[in-house]
Amino acid sequence: MKRSFAIATLWLLITGAGVYAQPFPVDASFLEESGGGPVYEVPIEGMIDNALAAYLERAIDEAEKADATVIVFHIDTFGGLVDAADKIRQTILSTDVATIALIDKNAASAGALISYAADRIVMVPGASIGAATVVQGVGGEEAPDKYQSYMLGLMRSTAEANGRDPSIAEAMVDESLEVEGVSEKGKVLTLSANEALELGVADLIVEDYDELIEHLELSSRTSIHHETTGVERFLRFFGSPVIQSILMLMMLGGLYFELQTPGVGFPGAIALVGGAFFFAPNYAAGLVESWEIALFIVGVILLIIEVFVTPGFGLAGVVGLIVAVGALFSALVGNVGLQFPPLSEIVSAIYTLAATMVLLVLLLFSLGRYLPSSSAVGRLILQPELASIGGYTSAETRDWLVGKTGRALTALRPSGTATIDDERVDVVSQGDFVDRGSPIRVVSVSGSRVEVKGVDKRTEPENEKA
Repeated sequence: MKRSFAIATLWLLITGAGVYAQPFPVDASFLEESGGGPVYEVPIEGMIDNALAAYLERAIDEAEKADATVIVFHIDTFGGLVDAADKIRQTILSTDVATIALIDKNAASAGALISYAADRIVMVPGASIGAATVVQGVGGEEAPDKYQSYMLGLMRSTAEANGRDPSIAEAMVDESLEVEGVSEKGKVLTLSANEALELGVADLIVEDYDELIEHLELSSRTSIHHETTGVERFLRFFGSPVIQSILMLMMLGGLYFELQTPGVGFPGAIALVGGAFFFAPNYAAGLVESWEIALFIVGVILLIIEVFVTPGFGLAGVVGLIVAVGALFSALVGNVGLQFPPLSEIVSAIYTLAATMVLLVLLLFSLGRYLPSSSAVGRLILQPELASIGGYTSAETRDWLVGKTGRALTALRPSGTATIDDERVDVVSQGDFVDRGSPIRVVSVSGSRVEVKGVDKRTEPENEKA
């Protein structure tokens, strides 16, 4: 009896495990109105930024033109810029092609928002989704409530658009929200693949992309793995907030030190390189407009005028600084002409510019103290040697006075005034004090310093006698 029970229990465990290992059923009705074209696999990896948003717009446009059956977004990201994620979200929601978010490992923060925009969410074992709280700066501190509220609205509306529970989506943003049986108050919600499937956030668990295609019975369709071009990878690298901040530091710091040491030199070259790599990639990606580049150049010209034409810090300097910084800010924001997005969508640009300004002040303060005494920097700057052998002196040198005699007009204790060849000369006594009216002789001249010595009256030259 016991043996039969043990065998039956083992059989149930084995069959139960086998059932659990099978893909969960997914409603494929969302594919019925899709085209008969290929399956597009589009990667969403690394940081979510504006360059990635531009790439995904191109990928979706190509899929639409190819009458694609479905677009599978292969997602592995810890998040990024909220405004860029919102652009991607809108692009995915607006396409007529069926979409699937295949979460392979991570869909955190902005990645969770993008995943919610797809028609279906599929996860691999060990993947996770959630933790969509908006943070700021490099320290990861939570952003103010108005930004959290904006992200809450995005998550809620996106979940509702695809028939998912909005309360679960909101709990991924706001730790104060409690979803009974799902998340407790005080913790931001993050779901594993099994938890997401159980709560209806995910529609399927598969081992990989190939198993997903097989499950959807699309193995006979052509599968296109869409990839970023070399130019797009270049743009993504230089479009990241960290690199943009470094490039702005190069521009502003190099410009400052170049104006401090006029002439096209090393700081000027650094500023030019920083400006080129800041504006050119973003201009090529359509993220920077011509007027923003022109505005920055005008600001720099005004600063140069302030330094060389009207020294001081007046109207030209103030206006130039405001114009230059304003141009940089505009370049960081996805505006169209003078139409800027709402404040909630440009928070990342504000943080990037603010962090850059703080770092710039620290850079100028530290380098301003270190560079002048640095021998390494001294070798980079052309500084002619102002030696006396080259004819340079700090003052007029009266070498012709050496050996001349005269008379002390004042008491030399040790400095005073003497008359030599009917000329008043400031002198310094070498040795003993010399009384007024006593004869003296010049023993050495060093720059403006004339050293004299008292002369015995018995050896005084005839032309110097009273």
